[in-house]
Amino acid sequence: MATTQIEGGANEFESTIGGITVRGKAHSLSAWFVLALRLMMGYAFLYSGWDKIVAAEPFSAQGYLVGAVPDASPMAGVFAAMGNTAWFVEFVNVAVPWGELLIGLALIVGAFVRLAAFWGAFMMLMFYFGNWDVAHGIINGDFAYMLVFLAVAAFGAGRIVGLDALIEKYELGGEALVEKYPMLRYVLG
Repeated sequence: MATTQIEGGANEFESTIGGITVRGKAHSLSAWFVLALRLMMGYAFLYSGWDKIVAAEPFSAQGYLVGAVPDASPMAGVFAAMGNTAWFVEFVNVAVPWGELLIGLALIVGAFVRLAAFWGAFMMLMFYFGNWDVAHGIINGDFAYMLVFLAVAAFGAGRIVGLDALIEKYELGGEALVEKYPMLRYVLG
């Protein structure tokens, strides 16, 4: 299978943080893998949210928050406090299933991908501490999925066969939406 390499630096990336610069050059197939990651996480979250919403029993996070989080978790006390706060449990009972569904939908259609990926990464971080098990090291599936969400956001996966590419180009008063409102770059892409 032949691929076409884009010339002119389109597949090159560079970032400097704290005085340290890293550079890379992506293979032309990278876009397909970034798209696959976006769709995979989108499907996983859409399915998980939908499953909770249509379940025979209403979703309740209280049992998990107060009883399932291992005592060894650095956030065990925080989870217990959340689970013992009625208004917070009610909020989480809505936020988790609907958040998963909306994050999944946003990723699948490629709209507001950076915003969706941020909240997906946040949820995975909370699941990481809630499912704390370091018997095989500090890296587990929840941590890995958090990194996948962050990669999807960093690579602007919503621009790859996604609605973000169209939203960014939408003109408002003769000016591209992201030019008129640059902060949108933080939620689109």
